[in-house]
Amino acid sequence: MKKEKVIIILLLIITVFSCKSRENEKEVVFFNKSKEVVQSKFPFPIGYVNDYEDVFAKEEEEKLEKLIDDYEKESTNVIAVVTISSYDPYKNIEDYSLALANDWGVGRKDKNNGLTIVINKLKREIRISTGLGTEKTLTDEICKKVIDSIIIPEFKNENYYEGVEKGIRSLIKQW
Repeated sequence: MKKEKVIIILLLIITVFSCKSRENEKEVVFFNKSKEVVQSKFPFPIGYVNDYEDVFAKEEEEKLEKLIDDYEKESTNVIAVVTISSYDPYKNIEDYSLALANDWGVGRKDKNNGLTIVINKLKREIRISTGLGTEKTLTDEICKKVIDSIIIPEFKNENYYEGVEKGIRSLIKQW
């Protein structure tokens, strides 16, 4: 009888804490994720900013989240920032970025208006992938120009947050 009470109490504590931790989570519009668990080569998206390589400080992540969230509310366009240490099993960051954006379904399904920025700090690589609805406005040439003239100069000085923030602001302005 005592064991059953202890187990019930533990289950209640776990339930309360898991509910509390979910209160601060916000829903990010990634349109192809169903409620069922599926096998994926990619990590599960945790927000607009998915800093798996610990490139940004906590407050920098929060600022980027707010910038992207505000823009999404204003325009319905969705941006995901992802930092990774490896793009295995893919051969290059371009293939990884496109596959990740498709797997996560970044953007709204009816508009295909997503933009995914993938950064591999270790290999010093960055890629911007756009949804079909986005690429009509933000062409590969525009994205490359933003990378080369805005993001990379900041990255060379190890200003990763500034590079991403300025790059996103430039993309938003052109979008």
